Amino acid sequence: MAARTILILGGGVGGIVTANALSSLVDSEHRIVLVERESQYTFSPSLLWVMVGWRRPDQITRGLHQLVHHRVQVIQDEVQELDLDGNRVNTSTATIDYDYLVIALGAGLAPELTPGFNEAALSSYDLTGVTGVNSALQDFEGGHVAVLVSGLPYKCPAAPYETALLLDDYFRRHDIRGRCETAIYTPEVLPMGSAGEPMGQAVLSMLQDRDIAYNPELNLTHIEPFKKELHFSNHESVPFELLVGVPPHRPPQVVKQSPLSNEAGWIPVNKSTLQTNVENVFAIGDVTTISLANGKPLPKAGVFAEGQARAVAQSIAGDIQGSRTPTEFDGLGFCWIETGAGSAGFASGHFYDEPEPLVPLPRSGKLWHWGKIMFEKYWLGQGISRELYRLGLNVGSKILGIPSPL
Repeated sequence: MAARTILILGGGVGGIVTANALSSLVDSEHRIVLVERESQYTFSPSLLWVMVGWRRPDQITRGLHQLVHHRVQVIQDEVQELDLDGNRVNTSTATIDYDYLVIALGAGLAPELTPGFNEAALSSYDLTGVTGVNSALQDFEGGHVAVLVSGLPYKCPAAPYETALLLDDYFRRHDIRGRCETAIYTPEVLPMGSAGEPMGQAVLSMLQDRDIAYNPELNLTHIEPFKKELHFSNHESVPFELLVGVPPHRPPQVVKQSPLSNEAGWIPVNKSTLQTNVENVFAIGDVTTISLANGKPLPKAGVFAEGQARAVAQSIAGDIQGSRTPTEFDGLGFCWIETGAGSAGFASGHFYDEPEPLVPLPRSGKLWHWGKIMFEKYWLGQGISRELYRLGLNVGSKILGIPSPL
């Protein structure tokens, strides 16, 4: 059997899982190459714990080499061009030929696309932003706190709502809740709309229980930093004292310029096989666009990237070994919603069900907060194996009577 090269672009959840899965599925003569611009991996689900002081930045970051199998060749470089006709990728320093290509380049943050965002808002989606929020909270004495979704789509659909709930918890723990007014401003109709209306109503109820205002269907036009005002397309303006925002997201430029992308710059794929319109080229995770039966997009979330990565790795391995039957991704996903006070909500369901995703209402409790801690430890290599992590979630799901996510 001729040696093959499997080239993976992107060292986030999808890229790491694909590379590690392939390292155990294909023989050692086959080359597994991972190209990633950054040398450090940040565990995004823990960013909001940094925001409220439950973690330090160094506790949620790891060198990429620490997280991938030793047989994976990691190249720290910038992807500049996809030469799909030539089966090669050009980086800033090299040209890499491939037999199979997996694109896992994610969705980039582009705060500069919203006038005033960089000057007035603190992002909840990167380490610089959440450490900035934590610093601002030390001297915060009260006022209007705006949690802003600047545009669609964005990754991790629960994050803005977790942000508001965790800030509310912080204000309560520091005895300033009575001087704070927290509100969410978003273009969405309901929270987490892709999961269906019952899920959206459940999250809305969580917000109402904490007296957190939800302001839907608002399209931001700009932010006035000196006046500290949000401005929306309906001519409404909202003053704020503290602004924590989801910055605009955009597809990677190298993808947008390729024949793989749609008009918006994302990559349409077969929802089950993750195959693109080019043979032996797959795309997974946030860089993709997948339409659900209800017409809404599959959320951009790490849990889907992980499931897709395992399916693609098995399909590639099977193809190398002579099988032409691809492994299919089934649309199963799960999500935590941190609510503060050591508790979290958890939901698991089937997003490919018809006519709507089948996602039972979230269950809440301290058990699920500890489940997320286990998830963090598993991902960062802190003594929790995948098998133990799977066992914990499966047992917890059985106890609570919800679909097992794994």
